[in-house]
Amino acid sequence: MLKTFLTVVLLLLGAMLLLSVSILLKKNGKFPNIHVGRNPAMRKRNIGCVEEQDKEAQKINPLAVNEK
Repeated sequence: MLKTFLTVVLLLLGAMLLLSVSILLKKNGKFPNIHVGRNPAMRKRNIGCVEEQDKEAQKINPLAVNEK
């Protein structure tokens, strides 16, 4: 059981190390920005993310009629 656990932990650590090689070795290494709202191809198609749509929906409309 302990041998299996250690093997799994070592495999996970190795996978994380291999996935982060380019980030660790570059001078200003960063994770790639894959956010939908910052993607130029998505912006060209006027596709935004949920967070941006939520901000837009919560803006107060100055032309709205106050219904109380």
